[in-house]
Amino acid sequence: MNELNESALPASCVVTGMGWVTPLGNSVSDVWNDLLKGESGLREMPSGVPVRSNLAAIVPTVPLNESPHARQLEITVAAVNSALADAGISIDADGVELILGTSYAGNLDDPEVPSLYEWAQQAAERLGFPGAPLCVTTACSAGSDSVLMGAELIRSGRRKVCVCVGSDVVTPAKRLGHSLLGTMTTEGLRSFDSRHNGMVLGEGAGVIVLESAAHARMRSAPVHALLRGEGSANDAAGMTAPDPSGASVVLAVERSLADSGISADDIAVVCAHGTGTPVNDAVEATSLRKLFGSGDRGPVVYGTKGALGHSLGACGTIEAITLIKALEEGLAPPVQGLETPMDDFPLPLPIGSPSPVTGTSGLSLTLGFGGFNTALLFSRPGGSHE
Repeated sequence: MNELNESALPASCVVTGMGWVTPLGNSVSDVWNDLLKGESGLREMPSGVPVRSNLAAIVPTVPLNESPHARQLEITVAAVNSALADAGISIDADGVELILGTSYAGNLDDPEVPSLYEWAQQAAERLGFPGAPLCVTTACSAGSDSVLMGAELIRSGRRKVCVCVGSDVVTPAKRLGHSLLGTMTTEGLRSFDSRHNGMVLGEGAGVIVLESAAHARMRSAPVHALLRGEGSANDAAGMTAPDPSGASVVLAVERSLADSGISADDIAVVCAHGTGTPVNDAVEATSLRKLFGSGDRGPVVYGTKGALGHSLGACGTIEAITLIKALEEGLAPPVQGLETPMDDFPLPLPIGSPSPVTGTSGLSLTLGFGGFNTALLFSRPGGSHE
């Protein structure tokens, strides 16, 4: 293993706050325990138009009779306030930036909303953020890219703290669109299973409070994890289908590793994008094989979309939080719906029960429409790479 010389790197980033709103609840610890137990938030949700599946993962605490725009604002504000409380910091403190990521938010269903920036502005106002927030709209990687952007702002010295948000909601237009695209399952979401045939839409918000290590030390803030590296790449292969070679995914991961100063051999766990579509699962399997080889000695790979649905622009931050919890507790949750792994999957998967995580570093991967691929590399505080 490579020892990290932090003095040779840009200012390091640490995670001091986490919060989310999910179909399984809003408490980070409670939802994490539900994931370890194999609970699922997927439910029957009748549609006004024919769709491939009536399943969806809906946040139960926000009424469905509200507009998509209003629901997303409520979900976002609740998750941000939870993360700020966890970090022990105020949104209007000196040196704080607010970065919000989404896919289409509620815009496909709400003609009264003029732009994808409108929801970000309104969320900032409700939260009491004094500046103009940043908004990231890179499809399903938007949440991860909000973290990537926050890290760059902190390492450059322009900000001390970045509140990085991924938020999205299920809407009739999104359900119809994915049904017509053929990406939606006709049954359950089974990531990396031989029977996989599509995804189920979900919703929610995940928030990660990033801070420079120096600023966190100055205020004696507890640290959940160290953000070691970030990498992104775009395969430019098509509007929806990824490059089957996985070259762009590999490049994103290699960039995160180069940024971190550690090697692929040090990765103990991977939170995969895991949409359950045959195309996406095949690309991830190919990419992971190129990065880590094959066999039981490689990192354990899991995914959460069988339990939480595919929350589009929110999944990057939600899944990054699960990765941090996996490193904290040394456990990877079982992949909901996985019984018989696809023949060519190269690495160990948790089936039916949690798998142990024995190392201190892990990757969270997101693969977005339009070829947006992002890798975030976290390490446990106090590990051998600190």
